[in-house]
Amino acid sequence: MKVLYEDNHVIIVSKTTSEIVQGDKTGDKTLIDSVKEYIKEKYNKPGEVFLGLTHRLDRPTSGIVIFARTSKALSRMNELFRKGDVHKTYWAITSNIPKNQEGELVNFLVKNEKQNKSYVVSEQNKDAKKAILNYKIISHSERYYLWEINLLTGRHHQIRCQLAKIDCPIKGDLKYGFPRSNPDGGISLHARSVSFIHPVSKKEINVVAPVPDDNLWKAIEKNIQ
Repeated sequence: MKVLYEDNHVIIVSKTTSEIVQGDKTGDKTLIDSVKEYIKEKYNKPGEVFLGLTHRLDRPTSGIVIFARTSKALSRMNELFRKGDVHKTYWAITSNIPKNQEGELVNFLVKNEKQNKSYVVSEQNKDAKKAILNYKIISHSERYYLWEINLLTGRHHQIRCQLAKIDCPIKGDLKYGFPRSNPDGGISLHARSVSFIHPVSKKEINVVAPVPDDNLWKAIEKNIQ
């Protein structure tokens, strides 16, 4: 965990692919627990530390997670997310390149709860939710391509599912069709940056998470034009 920004109301951290944001059946220590411990120790806080999670990030994904340190900030951040006023950019690495190196993907997705996986379905499906993202190929190495992705909707596994649908599964993402896992067990999807108007101070917040400490990530980042 790396702290990228903090004040009295908000704390923004960058997680690794091994960290889990919320508790699950594994019983592994959560990112929430780690951030609470950090706050408790740094500010010498007695008793229970309040920490509100404003959004989710899949365990195998790295990058930015935003927490609220006060109930006021939590309710206001939730409203910013609901209105689409939190702008997040993701980076992803694939071994395939799309037909168009810049564009928009529009699909209808359904989540399979048992499999914890989303599928592209017909618009007529009663459970379908519209998923929209914009993308651009911004760099490449000999074998891989770096995507910059902006989400216009926030669906379950949206980027993973939509890229797999056009035969560009994310590197390491076995669940969505990539043939090999990554050494760290994660996938090459990184919540790169976020911008929003602070829910209390009203100042503009812009935060960027450095790429994972990985040779491919560092090499492909250097090639950005």
